[in-house]
Amino acid sequence: MKLAQIIKDFEDKLLAQGEEVESLSFVYRSLKNQSFTDFVFAMQQEVSQDEKDFVEDIYKQLATHKPAQYIIGHADFFGMQLKVDERVLIPRPETEELVELILAENPEMNLSVLDIGTGSGAIALALAKNRSDWSVTAVDISLDALEVAELNGRNQNLNIVYKKSDCFEAISSKCDIIVSNPPYISQADEAEVGLNVLHSEPHLALFADEDGLAIYRRIAEGAKDYLKDGGKIYLEIGYKQGQSVPDLFRKHLPEKRVRTLRDQFGQDRMVVVDDGQD
Repeated sequence: MKLAQIIKDFEDKLLAQGEEVESLSFVYRSLKNQSFTDFVFAMQQEVSQDEKDFVEDIYKQLATHKPAQYIIGHADFFGMQLKVDERVLIPRPETEELVELILAENPEMNLSVLDIGTGSGAIALALAKNRSDWSVTAVDISLDALEVAELNGRNQNLNIVYKKSDCFEAISSKCDIIVSNPPYISQADEAEVGLNVLHSEPHLALFADEDGLAIYRRIAEGAKDYLKDGGKIYLEIGYKQGQSVPDLFRKHLPEKRVRTLRDQFGQDRMVVVDDGQD
């Protein structure tokens, strides 16, 4: 039997189970380290039983709602290949937009940045890679997540400070930029979360109390003590939080300008808190 038929058979099974069929060929190519041309050629070849078992193993993992990135062990983010596993969230394209915004709005040199809830380190590493003169500190409440972030930092040869910290708990100095993509899903919205996310990605990094606003409230309450004069805050938010999160920051930082920005899909996705000079 040719590889094309084997893959189609398992894709049909995934489709019947409501899984993304494209994930099967993506994982196969990634694990085989094949270019698209190599993959097209391989599809027309007769395969051994071992090869069929290899494809079936991929199918079985996907059928249990395991994300493709966890199977291959990495995810692409802002030109970097980052290790990801069940200890951290898989970085999303929307978060790349947050990084792009920070870089575009802050051309200054030698800024200090605090990334709260760093997870895989995606935001902190992307900023450090593109602003080598910036001083970046990445914190997370999860030691498991910090292990992944530190490994990614070493793999990217980037010098970042990592700290176990529940929000500002272990922070003693002020910074120019606070950035966070915190857990923001309300328990009431659990049904909206995809099964591959719900069953595999860490709930500590997904769900937050107070209708998903708990971490934003803590950042809003403490930011004044950890921001330098003229400092800025950049946040990723859930698509339903375009009003509630800004309201929190207007309440606790009334002297600041608060903006809600949409992502490429037209959803409220970013909140920026600054002095509004531009």
